[in-house]
Amino acid sequence: MYDVPDQTGKYAVVTGANSGTGKETVRRLAAAGARVVMAVRTPSKGEQARAEILAQYPEAQLEIRRIDLADLGSVREFADGLNSGGRAIDLLVNNAGVMAPPARMTTADGFELQFGSNFLGPFALTLRLLPLLLAAPAPRVATMSSGTANFGRIKFDDLHWEKGYRPISSYAQSKLADLMFSHQLAAIAHERGWNLMSTAAHPGFTRTNLQSTGPSLGLDKTPRMVRFFERHNPLPSQGVEQGAEPLLFAATSPEAVAGAYYGPSKAFGLVGPTKQAKAPRRSLDEQTNARLWLEAERLTGVTLPSRVV
Repeated sequence: MYDVPDQTGKYAVVTGANSGTGKETVRRLAAAGARVVMAVRTPSKGEQARAEILAQYPEAQLEIRRIDLADLGSVREFADGLNSGGRAIDLLVNNAGVMAPPARMTTADGFELQFGSNFLGPFALTLRLLPLLLAAPAPRVATMSSGTANFGRIKFDDLHWEKGYRPISSYAQSKLADLMFSHQLAAIAHERGWNLMSTAAHPGFTRTNLQSTGPSLGLDKTPRMVRFFERHNPLPSQGVEQGAEPLLFAATSPEAVAGAYYGPSKAFGLVGPTKQAKAPRRSLDEQTNARLWLEAERLTGVTLPSRVV
């Protein structure tokens, strides 16, 4: 089990903090002494998760703040709230996501839901929080990708899947975009001389509600195939305690490397202790990463400041 280093005095922001790998990340950061902002779409669920963590760690320092990554207005409000407080952020964990809704859906801003929620929302959030991140002595941004990024393609001619939506392909594109974003942020930090570490991780096959809530979106009940797969899953899988470890390692380990990618080490990257994962070739093309970054700036209206104090 990965032992999170002492986080006393650090201020962390974790998205998707009320369940799954996000909740486990919050729990272990708080147990190590960090003050954690639990960034959640539904505050009541966040309060429930907070109560469960406090029952185990009564001294945990947790605060609930609402954010909907599928709504750039909500992202702006969330970031404005933190920026107005002025406290430096030591760690931003971009964990929240949605997986494979059965029909094409859109965000509040008209983006395809997975591309918007999984990539554009976290992109805008990170850029809006850069002033607070760069005010910290050794800030980190850790972004959750997925093993499906290996099969992803960035469809620059149809980023929002208007010409034939495919749930898993769309999800793979969004998670590849997350990985490309992490690499590009690391490159920009190096180029500008920022003491900011950008890393990425994937959880392998971790049992969370992600596999059922996404495919059930817009439906009255979980599809039969999803229920069958949950009962008769032939692949090795793991619980959130192990599944959150690559993200925790990327976010906190003194051995983590800027621009690196971490995931499970066994069963073709599905389960097991953390190791540095091989990033898919498509995530390593510098020109394509820069192109995606510029497109994200255009779509979100959030740009990288020429100078951050």
